[in-house]
Amino acid sequence: MRGYYYDREELPPAVRPAPPAARPSRRRGGGKAVVLFLCTLLVLAGGTALMAAWDASRLAETETQFRQEGRQPWENGEDWTAEEVPSGKTTVERAPTGDGTTLTIAAAVGEEPHSFQQIYQENIASIVSIRAVSDQGMYFGTGVIMTENGYLITNAHVIEGCGQVSAVLQDEQVYPALLVGYDVQSDLAVLKIDARDLTPARFGDSSALQVGDTVLAIGNPLGEELRGTMTDGIISAINRDVYVDGYTMVLLQTTAALNSGNSGGALINQYGQVVGITNLKMESYDSTVEGLGFAIPTATVKTIVDELIAHGVVTGRPTIGITVRAVTAYGSMPAGVRVESVQAGADADGKLEVGDIITLANGTPITTTDELLAVKEQLSAGDVLTLRFWREGLWLEADVTLVEQYTLEG
Repeated sequence: MRGYYYDREELPPAVRPAPPAARPSRRRGGGKAVVLFLCTLLVLAGGTALMAAWDASRLAETETQFRQEGRQPWENGEDWTAEEVPSGKTTVERAPTGDGTTLTIAAAVGEEPHSFQQIYQENIASIVSIRAVSDQGMYFGTGVIMTENGYLITNAHVIEGCGQVSAVLQDEQVYPALLVGYDVQSDLAVLKIDARDLTPARFGDSSALQVGDTVLAIGNPLGEELRGTMTDGIISAINRDVYVDGYTMVLLQTTAALNSGNSGGALINQYGQVVGITNLKMESYDSTVEGLGFAIPTATVKTIVDELIAHGVVTGRPTIGITVRAVTAYGSMPAGVRVESVQAGADADGKLEVGDIITLANGTPITTTDELLAVKEQLSAGDVLTLRFWREGLWLEADVTLVEQYTLEG
């Protein structure tokens, strides 16, 4: 599960991330061999590593490229920082796409609230354990059965960087899983197993939720030893903007307890319907944070899942292939947005460098990330963005062709 960090330490204006209080990271959690109860638990990152830990920063246009935080334990007791553990490509075998399957969402019209016991019995057979294997080890997460013929929904960060994935049903049957598609920006992935007569979850309409509604989470906190754990809470906020790894996600906020290994699990309403896919928890470096979990609403899940099943990717997202942050003028350095990273494979690679300060985009003055995004969002993949930028005292200009975001994702 991803960790969304609250850090009150003030930074100089020239280097302060945006938003200044939020510092997210992506981590695996929930290992069977090693369970560490830290003052800040590893958050929902697809399971604590059984043998190793792996972190991967995502690249996109935002005011900062968030660095991976913390260390992960190996089974032999060694610690490795994110920089010491290489990230890999996602090489899970792909499943065919385009069979016409879509996610069905239904309103709970005229239903009476169900008891917690009833909700658990209605949903537990629809919750699976996800095992994802990379060259660094095995990781655990959670998945939700979408269809009786084997479509599963989980988080993208559960399977990202892995080469093999399997799903474990509640009856202990283990199935190898193919990857239908995954989308880093929304943190959603669709898997397919060769199974029949599964018990799919009932998916409800997240747009009908209100703050104060009762919800329950079912997943595998801290790995398979605690499979099928249910926690309860309320919806504490709706449409919460959360900045994680360079992307803005609009999420449900809940007080239901979420921990490492809950990634890809179900957030369920009082009628027994899945209304969100859990993916995030807020933590703090220097104080206790409780009851701040997040889930992807089904309104978003349906849009992304339908696209992944149809095409294997989410199209229509042009990107420059850089991360940036706003800076103020200092000495001879102008105000603008400073390039923090340039992604390999983007047209910007070789044209822009880390440290460049962009001040104009297609003739529009740029002083914030939002201003750069506003210019970019008027364009499509294949269109050219003319950037004027400052590099170590020199003024330069480059024409950068926008590319589809999914082409840059490993």
